[in-house]
Amino acid sequence: MKKLITTVFLLTLSCTTVYAERIKDLASITGVRSNQLVGYGVVVGLNGTGDKVKSGDFTSQSLRSMLSQMGVKIPSTVQVKSKNVAAVIIHATLPPFASPGQQIDVTVNAIGEASSLRGGSLLMSPLKGADGQIYGIAQGNLVVGGLSASGNDGSKVSVNIPTVGNIPNGATVERSVYSPFNEGNSLTLNLHTYDFTTANRLSMSINKAIGPQTSHTVNGGSIKVNMPRDPAQRVAFMSLLENLEVQPAQTAARIIINSRTGTVVINNQVNVRPAAVSHGNLTVTINENLNVSQPGAFSDGETVVTPESDITVTEEDKRMFVFNPGVSLDEIVRAVNQVGAGPSDLVAILEALKGAGALSAELIVI
Repeated sequence: MKKLITTVFLLTLSCTTVYAERIKDLASITGVRSNQLVGYGVVVGLNGTGDKVKSGDFTSQSLRSMLSQMGVKIPSTVQVKSKNVAAVIIHATLPPFASPGQQIDVTVNAIGEASSLRGGSLLMSPLKGADGQIYGIAQGNLVVGGLSASGNDGSKVSVNIPTVGNIPNGATVERSVYSPFNEGNSLTLNLHTYDFTTANRLSMSINKAIGPQTSHTVNGGSIKVNMPRDPAQRVAFMSLLENLEVQPAQTAARIIINSRTGTVVINNQVNVRPAAVSHGNLTVTINENLNVSQPGAFSDGETVVTPESDITVTEEDKRMFVFNPGVSLDEIVRAVNQVGAGPSDLVAILEALKGAGALSAELIVI
C-alpha cells in the first residue's frame, strides 16, 4: 500500500494586506493563569466492568479504607472483591479568579484493569494542586462516550475509549488561588510569541489610545503597563486595553517539514536568492528472463536454463529551473509544480538551497 503524502503551501494573496488583532489575542497578563488539578478516586456502580480486585492491590486498599471510614469494619483475613469498582485518576483545570463554590468540569481516567466506566459514579475525591493543597472536591455521575462489548469466544468490539469519562460541573472549588492582579500600580503583558516589533507596536498602541508613558517595553516578549490602584477601575481599564487593535509584525521566514507525513508548509516570507536547480530522477530497471535451451533429437546434450538480463536506464527530463533574485513563494511553488516534483523532491530541493546559502528561511523538521 502506498503511503499518502500531502504537501501544503500557505500563500498570501496580497503582501500589502494588513491584519489587526486585539491585544487579548496577542498577549496574556502575568499571574492571571489557569492551574492544573489532579486527584485519585474510586468509581462505583459498574456493571461488572471494573477492576479485577485482588487482595493487597490499590483498588482493594481504597475500597477497604473507604468502608472503614463509614464505620464498616472488615477483618484483615477477608478479601475485598468487587467487579463493580474501579480506581481512577481525576484531573481538572482551575480557571483564573475561580472562587470557592464555583463548579468546574473534571475528566476521569481508569488506571486499573477496568474495561469500561460506563454507568459509573465517582465518589467524593479531593483535587490537589502542585503545592499539595486541596483546591476542589469532585463527585458525580460519569458521561462516557466509548463503548466496549465482548463475547464468550474472546471476540471484542470497542468504540472510542470506554475507560475515560467526563463529569460536567463535577467538581466544586474549595480554595481560591492567589492572583497579583489587584496589587501594585502596574502589570505586565506577555506576548504569546515573542517579537520585538510586535511588542513595540503594542506599547505604542496603548500609549496612543490611553496616554503617553502609560506603557513601555521590557523586552521582546513583555510590556509593562501602568494601572489604576482601584480594583473596580482596573477591570474597566483592562476591558478597554484588551480590545485595542494592534498590527502584528510579519513572522520570520520559516519552512516546516513533517518527516512522518511528508507535509511541507512554507510561509509567505520565504525568499530565494539567485540559484539554478537541477533535480532529476534516474531509474534503473533490471528484468531477469529465463531461457530454456534444449538439445537436438537423439543427441547427448542436456536441457539447461540460461538467464538473460535486460537493463533499462531512464532519466526524466525537464528538471532544470532557475530562481531569479527576490523570488516569491508563489514563484517557488509554480517552478516546483512545473517540473512535477513531489513532496520528497521538494524537501531535497529546499535542503540543497539552504546548504548553498540561497534560501533565506529557517528549516524546521518536526
